[in-house]
Amino acid sequence: MVDYPGKGYRALFGWVQLVRSTDNSSAGAVFDMDPFYLFEDAPSPYAFFGINPTLFDAPSRAERAALNWTAHSYLAWTPMDDTERRVVPLAGFSWGFDIDSASRITLQEVQALTAVDWDAHLPYLGSSYPGWAFDKWQSK
Repeated sequence: MVDYPGKGYRALFGWVQLVRSTDNSSAGAVFDMDPFYLFEDAPSPYAFFGINPTLFDAPSRAERAALNWTAHSYLAWTPMDDTERRVVPLAGFSWGFDIDSASRITLQEVQALTAVDWDAHLPYLGSSYPGWAFDKWQSK
């Protein structure tokens, strides 16, 4: 759980989520954006955005077939005083699940993501959202 004491505009954050799945367009070779389906045509990299936003995802398929599904979820903020739209990553984690040929589901271990993970997504993010700038992960 992430808790932040800021109020109002100071508490505006968003979640950028990318997914690699063996049933995506690359058969699991690369990550794709995972936007909330109601806004998948919106030119924003955020799946969720708001005051202390909650990341919620319930991946499902019509059939339970063998599948590997991994998400990279990043909490980020966009400075409101900039002249460009920027995404500044704050924290990230990896999570997901696997379904084997006998339809058994195994959860993947949740793992913290690092600057290397975020930075690997930057070319894709930049080409997918040319109206946005994506900062490199700043070590604290």
